[in-house]
Amino acid sequence: QLQLVESGGGLVQPGGSLRLSCAASGFTLDYYAIGWFRQAPGKEREQVSCISSTSSGGSTKYAISVKGRFTISRDVAKNTIYLQMNSLKPEDTAVYYCAAEWRVDGTCRFGINQYNYWGQGTQVTVSS
Repeated sequence: QLQLVESGGGLVQPGGSLRLSCAASGFTLDYYAIGWFRQAPGKEREQVSCISSTSSGGSTKYAISVKGRFTISRDVAKNTIYLQMNSLKPEDTAVYYCAAEWRVDGTCRFGINQYNYWGQGTQVTVSS
């Protein structure tokens, strides 16, 4: 059974850092692009980053709102994707989700409807 499990969320002060994990089971990330998304209360879910499949090089993309602050990466041995979040702001507060799309062309896409498999989410709260 294909499953994604997020972890690493929590409460952090503005300017702080968190590292989110997205552990995949039941499938290998060799053939899947992974996206990170977030949804704040009362707002639509938005994508913040993505990384292409391991087999196609691991190219990355970022939303303008997080570029330079967030870094997406992978640990092949652990079949896990990370989202390192630095210089956090109160507006980064949201539930963060990872999602997977089978894609081996060396790209990853922005767009909620592109992704087929979703994790349950992890809460990130940035507050003093």
